[in-house]
Amino acid sequence: MREDLPCRAPIASLDCMEEFQGCGDHVSSRSESQAIVSRQSSAVTTALKYKPLGKSGLRVSQLGLGAWVTFSPGVPDDTAEGIVTAAYDAGLNFFDLSEAYSNGRAEVHFGSLLKKKNWRRNSYHVMTKVYWNSKGDERGLSRKHIIESVKGSLERLQLEYVDVVIIHRADDMCPMEEVVRAMSFCIDQGWIMYWGTARWSPVEIMEAWTNCRQFNCPTPIVEQSEYHMFCRGKTELYLPEMYNKIGVGTMAWSPLTLGLISEKMDNGMPIFTRQSFKKKISTPLGWIEEDSHASGSVKEQQGYTWLKDKSSSGDDARRHQSRLRELGAMAEKLGCTISQLSVAWTLKNENLHCALVGGTSVNQLLENIAALQVVPKLTNEVLTELERILDNKPVRPARVSTLAQR
Repeated sequence: MREDLPCRAPIASLDCMEEFQGCGDHVSSRSESQAIVSRQSSAVTTALKYKPLGKSGLRVSQLGLGAWVTFSPGVPDDTAEGIVTAAYDAGLNFFDLSEAYSNGRAEVHFGSLLKKKNWRRNSYHVMTKVYWNSKGDERGLSRKHIIESVKGSLERLQLEYVDVVIIHRADDMCPMEEVVRAMSFCIDQGWIMYWGTARWSPVEIMEAWTNCRQFNCPTPIVEQSEYHMFCRGKTELYLPEMYNKIGVGTMAWSPLTLGLISEKMDNGMPIFTRQSFKKKISTPLGWIEEDSHASGSVKEQQGYTWLKDKSSSGDDARRHQSRLRELGAMAEKLGCTISQLSVAWTLKNENLHCALVGGTSVNQLLENIAALQVVPKLTNEVLTELERILDNKPVRPARVSTLAQR
């Protein structure tokens, strides 16, 4: 190769990060400056912006619709249709589904809705997940299971392709090479455009990226992680590094703590109980609670353990109730609900590319979208006060030298 010809660095290499140094954001200034006005003229969504998902060219709205609750058995079909339509009209262009949501009903209903609405295919992005089988006990990330799951989702959605497929947790029993080659095959067939991960550790994400580079396969573009006021460590400490090093973006789910944070409070007391927690976790996806108990590992249960602890009696429960009361007072001071404050706080994280919101009614969804108006109110002083209330800012553990221990 001639030395006088410039060599373009890989999209996820550290060389391409030079233009981002000093800007304080993980999205280019060109992308940040383009505030996209919603499809309907509304003051609620004028603050909605679109960002590239990770280092890919796929531009997604900073809020996406999570279909877990929307297509749950307790929500009528006409209500679910109204929620999806309201999200699309408000400018949200990203819809999160899974083959396991309501045993495949979510994909079937959403596919029928798309046929009915006849929206332009390039005006929205569909994401679905694979790992659990909606029609049996088979689960995992074998090549056979991945390909069959993708083809099944396409059939239920009545689409020629889906934009992003998420691997809904890692599989310790399956070689990583088989996983990345299966995703590469699906992309080569035109069934999917991109792929990503959910509930993966940084080590697993790096292993997948390394295998992709070794076998010349498309790399993952996003990690879907639980992120809210009471679950912050992974998203704030480790995922920004994943973006800087290998181009994996961050998508947050559960900004409302699985729907357990809302303005429905009784004299400052938390609105959830052990029974409501169990219902919310197990009803839409029966495998979540079952799988958690089956695994028995801290790694798998860390996203939900704090909720179980806070629903019990003791000093921790009283401290959590005190935090909720203070958060309610802060929300009242800002002129919003505690739900909107929670979503706005999530969006304030500059390392976040998209946050998933949902609802069981159109009004609930619009209330969550209205949190966009609260984001500018979260000044440095307000964020400092929120940090004082939460008192859970994550800190990297100190590095321990094995040589020093000898």
